[in-house]
Amino acid sequence: MNIRRSVAALSLCAALGAAAAPAAVADDSPAGRSEGLYGAKDPKFDGVWRQSLALLAQDAVGVTPAKSAIDWLTGQSCADGGFAAYRADTSKACDPKKGEFTDATAAAIQALAAVGGRADTVEKGIGWLKRHQNDDGGWGMNPGGPSDANSTSAAIGAFAATGQDPAKLNAKGGKSPYDALLGLQLGCSAKADERGAFAYTADKGKPVANELATASAALAAQGKGFVFETVGKDGGAEPKPLRCAGGTDGAGSPKDAAEAALAHLSRVMSDTDMHLKSAMPGAKDQPDFGGTADAVVALAAGEHSATAGKPLQWLQGKDSGAAAWAKGDPGALAKLILAAHAAGANPRDFGGADLVQQLNAAGPKPEAAAPGAESDGKSEKSEKKSDDGGVGGVWWTVGVCAIAGVGIGFLLSGRKRRQL
Repeated sequence: MNIRRSVAALSLCAALGAAAAPAAVADDSPAGRSEGLYGAKDPKFDGVWRQSLALLAQDAVGVTPAKSAIDWLTGQSCADGGFAAYRADTSKACDPKKGEFTDATAAAIQALAAVGGRADTVEKGIGWLKRHQNDDGGWGMNPGGPSDANSTSAAIGAFAATGQDPAKLNAKGGKSPYDALLGLQLGCSAKADERGAFAYTADKGKPVANELATASAALAAQGKGFVFETVGKDGGAEPKPLRCAGGTDGAGSPKDAAEAALAHLSRVMSDTDMHLKSAMPGAKDQPDFGGTADAVVALAAGEHSATAGKPLQWLQGKDSGAAAWAKGDPGALAKLILAAHAAGANPRDFGGADLVQQLNAAGPKPEAAAPGAESDGKSEKSEKKSDDGGVGGVWWTVGVCAIAGVGIGFLLSGRKRRQL
């Protein structure tokens, strides 16, 4: 799932609101839920996003999602391969300039590639991302928008999910996604407590450290998306901070950039009882559960299991409020499940709560669950179903308007922090 500007957020809400309407209720689903869709809340700001996360989370823990859920997400695809935040009437054409979003498209690609059987939709989505890559190598929220860390990171995850090397995806100017991403990292000339962090964007004013952009970028700089395989190396090692010797101002490689970003996140969380704080305009001093889950995923991807375990333990604590925050919210539940799965914990016993059961209950009944899945906290992913085109692969923040109920940190709920 860091709001950049109150004004920007309001503009986005208006744009999304013009393109979407409340979901219809189907006869074979609980009241308030569109057929195949997870969650009963109005999906106009986050329908595709939360559906994608839900499918990814189920697949990661050995649950086979319902066909109707996969069909719902597939049906949200626009004719050109992109995805909007939500389409109430899929017979109406999408607005290719304002109605389609990089983050929604990238998340849907990752989910559909994970569950299999939708090769054509995945291929069209990948084509959409390639056509809308900026000259600097990155992606903006909408086609043609200035590259930002969150959208670029989501796109990198989509390519990783389909077995493509993001480093080889050069834009017209010969720049790769990593060129754009690393260009947003604060180097040795920044304040000591911001070195290694990422800014959301460099489009306006001086780049400012943004923890949620940092978590997204730290994951993407490793060439990974929301779900990934780990090998367990260096689990007890701390992330390496940015090296500022020899006159260099930044990281020399994506791997070094990821390490420096993880070191920054670890340092920030160590000052706040091992969690990130919300920086929403006007928000009280409160935890950012979605952002903290993002940080856990990024740390686990970097093989820093001991470091990742600290914020994960905080999330699992009954006093943190994370379980209550996620209850009934498929996007939030999926985030916690993915964090637990990445760090080797058991999402079926997350501080006493069965997150998998709660997620399953928030949507259509799953086709099947792997026998004993997650019973030991370290499930093996079931073998992927092959599609006729064969987009398999292992893989992997929406709206500020839905943040109070959703708290999604991967998309807009944590973007653009302190960018005024």
